[in-house]
Amino acid sequence: MTWTIPDAVAALRRGDLVILPTETVYGLAADAGNAEAVARIFAAKGRPRFNPLIGHVDSVEAAARVGVMTAMGEALADRFWPGPVTLVLPVREGSRVCELARAGLDSVAVRVPGHPVARAALEAFGGPVVAPSANRSGRPSPTTFDDAVEETGGAAAVALDGGPCAVGLESTVVSLLGDRPRLLRPGSITREQLEVVVGPLEADGAEGHRSPGRLSLHYAPDAPVRIEAEEARPGEILLGFGPGVGDPRWSLSASGDLTEAAARLFRLLREADREQPAGIAIAPLPQTGLGEAINDRIRRAAGFVG
Repeated sequence: MTWTIPDAVAALRRGDLVILPTETVYGLAADAGNAEAVARIFAAKGRPRFNPLIGHVDSVEAAARVGVMTAMGEALADRFWPGPVTLVLPVREGSRVCELARAGLDSVAVRVPGHPVARAALEAFGGPVVAPSANRSGRPSPTTFDDAVEETGGAAAVALDGGPCAVGLESTVVSLLGDRPRLLRPGSITREQLEVVVGPLEADGAEGHRSPGRLSLHYAPDAPVRIEAEEARPGEILLGFGPGVGDPRWSLSASGDLTEAAARLFRLLREADREQPAGIAIAPLPQTGLGEAINDRIRRAAGFVG
């Protein structure tokens, strides 16, 4: 069955869950103000309730209705929204992002997604929607419609097909709760791009800063993951990077392009896992620029704190 945006909006208003495409990954969406619907997301994903969710809205004005938008937040929004940057802001009194979605915090994570289907659904719905990745908690995030439906389609009343996700990594998360901005989760918008707008980012690690996607074992396939691998061991599949590294079928990017590697990482982890290998080895990738975000996901897939 082909679902439409009006179908999705009606489901959200009923308190049902919806599979929603974004430019980053597919999300499992619910009305951010409906605590019962939000609870269904945690149940469907098996997600710990201390892990806050991101509120997705259709405009900067809508973001300012759920969080207190600072001058620095406005500068980042002006530069990167719509797009894959999430801002963590002080929660605004009367915010439509419920306490359960915020994991009990007095802050709220919010972004304006860039995918046209997500934007159209949010505009038609007229309020914030939480939409964590449409996978079971800890698994690789789905970047195709089929993978999203395979993971959590049974929990969703409606599933919108928006094609393959262009970015392939979850959004960059920036906290604006302190005197200086803090990078909580790297993403396709890099540290260097952020610092052009807001200046140096503080080092992460302060207490009280919680963000999605920060569990030590996260984005993990069933097969064990080995990082910084120069070659495959018996029974392993090697996800290569760069010219001549491993089987081209399993290359994150044969040309060494980090943007291509980001878009392919979760899909190849899932495809390799279906082969039931003894393990999945991943070749070294640069640590700079977009490589910071890719390596963060790889380390967590292997069970290392990033």
